Amino acid sequence: MTDAPARLPDLPPERLNVTERTAAEITLALQGKGGWRSMLAMAGPAVVVSIAYMDPGNYATNIQAGAGFGYALLWVVLMASLIAMLFQSLSAKLGIVTGRNLAELSRDHFSKPVVYLMWAVSEVAAMATDLAEFLGGAIGLSLLFHMPLMAGMAVTALVTYGILMFDGRGFRPIELIIGGLVAVISLCFVIEMLIAPVDWGQAAMGLLPSLPNATALTVSVGIIGATIMPHAVYLHSGLTQARTTARNAGERRKLLRFSNLECMVALTIAGIVNMAMVAMAAAAFHAGHPEVAEIETAYHTLTPLLGGAAAAVFLISLMASGISSSVVGTMAGQLIMQGFTGMRIPLYLRRFITMAPAFVAIGYGVNTTQALVVSQVILSFALPIPMIAVVIFSRRKDLMGEFANTALINAAAIAGSVVILTLNVVLVLQTFGVRLPGL
Repeated sequence: MTDAPARLPDLPPERLNVTERTAAEITLALQGKGGWRSMLAMAGPAVVVSIAYMDPGNYATNIQAGAGFGYALLWVVLMASLIAMLFQSLSAKLGIVTGRNLAELSRDHFSKPVVYLMWAVSEVAAMATDLAEFLGGAIGLSLLFHMPLMAGMAVTALVTYGILMFDGRGFRPIELIIGGLVAVISLCFVIEMLIAPVDWGQAAMGLLPSLPNATALTVSVGIIGATIMPHAVYLHSGLTQARTTARNAGERRKLLRFSNLECMVALTIAGIVNMAMVAMAAAAFHAGHPEVAEIETAYHTLTPLLGGAAAAVFLISLMASGISSSVVGTMAGQLIMQGFTGMRIPLYLRRFITMAPAFVAIGYGVNTTQALVVSQVILSFALPIPMIAVVIFSRRKDLMGEFANTALINAAAIAGSVVILTLNVVLVLQTFGVRLPGL
């Protein structure tokens, strides 16, 4: 790492594309010369990864949580959002400080068997992720436009591939597109909160930890798998790595401050959207329709309960979620493969590989929402691997220097990892019929 000052591009602003202009504004911000425009230019990576926390898998698990258990599992969403905020900020820090992403660092510092195991688990997680994201977009399209599910899947594939083509123009176009879709999803749930008769007192009580029964545990693990996404932990380090290079420790400190602030804002919004999903399902379904557990059923039930506008807004948000998160999932899959193996395959092939399981699942008549929930449980089991890797690397002074984790951050990160591992062990025991006290 050199201490040379950052330089602006020599071309005049009117001859720069949007990515180059953004890079120029970031440089100004690092030099303390930019205004609000330069501050906005710093935003992007956390906004992109935040879509992973609002993907269709969240819709499936949150609908089940709200319909089946009312507001009782809101605390799980809150806890998962806080853990996600911590680990995404640590992932971003790895990319900013080392100039390497998490997959590359793993390849550099772990043994080959460990690297191949991590890659294999990450690829399974990427497929499970894309199953949820791809199906969600297709379900939204098929219900909104009354088309067959297979047709909805084909349209989703074409739209996501079209958006991915903007990746060739640098980092900024994708960031702006994803940011716009995040805004659509957020606005949709603001509208839903104005329509749904939420019991705010009960919602506040739902922030106190409780597990009504063993089924609630399964749904809770699914919520965590849907909220803290393995591919997002890998991706964030790559997104910060690709945007700009800090030339000295002062610039790295500025980048980290901006990154932490963006993580806090973007993932707070994502957490609020998730809690709004649970609250909407609790308000609409829990009292009279606790059996609602499928996205399609939720849509058809919303119409007579809250009106056609609420149902349509729900589908628009689902469609935006599925398309945007599928784009982000493909980007993460590409980064994971390249980081672990050094191989890079064409985006269209990557898109085909990750979406194939969704076509197979629908071809065999698998229940779509159940597939979404199962995919989130799979993700929860894959999650400890990148979480543990992030803890290992971010605390190493030989890699991070003065930016290595403090004792408090280390303790919080280890505690978050232990929570995830404990919930996974409990779920395995429950699956094999082991009776657990209190459940």
